[in-house]
Amino acid sequence: MVFGMKFTLESDRSVNVVRAYAPGRIKVGGREYASSVILTPERIIPDWTPAVIADLTAAHLDEVLAVEPDIVLLGTGARLRFPAPELLAGVLGRGIGIECMDTRAACRTYNVLVHEGRRVAAALLISSEG
Repeated sequence: MVFGMKFTLESDRSVNVVRAYAPGRIKVGGREYASSVILTPERIIPDWTPAVIADLTAAHLDEVLAVEPDIVLLGTGARLRFPAPELLAGVLGRGIGIECMDTRAACRTYNVLVHEGRRVAAALLISSEG
C-alpha cells in the first residue's frame, strides 16, 4: 500500500512515532493501523472504538486521559471536526490541554511533541470519511 504522507524524522526506535499517514490508515513503527488508535510515546492502544467524531463520548476521552497526558491531540479523521463542547470542557476541566485537528495534522503535531519530550497522547480517528 502507498501512503499519502511519509514522515522522515529520525527518532529513538523505542518511542512510538507516526511513520506514514493516508486517509483510513497510519503506520507506527513497522505496523499499520486501519482503525482508530490511542498513541503515546510508550504505548499503542489499538482498536479505540469511536470511528467518527459523532461516535465520541466522555468515556472514550476517559480512555485517553487514563494514559496521563499533559496534552491530547484529537485527530478527527480526513477533515477537521469538533466534538460536542461539553466533551472538550470535561478534558480542560481536568487541567489537560486538548487540540482538535484533522488526523494528518494530529500525526505531524504528535511527532513534533514527542521529539520535544512532551507527555502527549494522540487520539486518532482513522476514518477516511470527511
